[in-house]
Amino acid sequence: MLVIRADLVDAMVAHARADHPDEACGVITGPDGSDRPERFVPMINAARSPTFYEFDSGDLLRLYRDMDSRDEVPVVVYHSHTATEAYPSRTDVSYASEPNAHYVLVSTRESGRGDGPYELRSFRIVDGVVTEEEIDVTPA
Repeated sequence: MLVIRADLVDAMVAHARADHPDEACGVITGPDGSDRPERFVPMINAARSPTFYEFDSGDLLRLYRDMDSRDEVPVVVYHSHTATEAYPSRTDVSYASEPNAHYVLVSTRESGRGDGPYELRSFRIVDGVVTEEEIDVTPA
């Protein structure tokens, strides 16, 4: 189960809406070994695509160095889907390289950039196996 603060959910949704119609992506880091998402780190989708996301390699290297200096790990890896449900695509599964991370998807297919409904789901992806998990949103 992913336990996450409401302000972090709001930040992911806001990022997804702001980048629509392109996919948004980012990471929420937390203390190593805690499984507690704490620090929201929006990233730029280097692919600038409505159907695919890709972290810029330089940005990713800087993020990992920063996490190392803070004794953090990627607790949540998130991205948005702009025209499909919040479920990992085959490409998403093939790029899932953090076996301890929660992979969160936000679908903006119904509301786009607007304030309307969105879909939020979380998954564990290990060795190509996708397992959906519950999300417990706690007060900020």
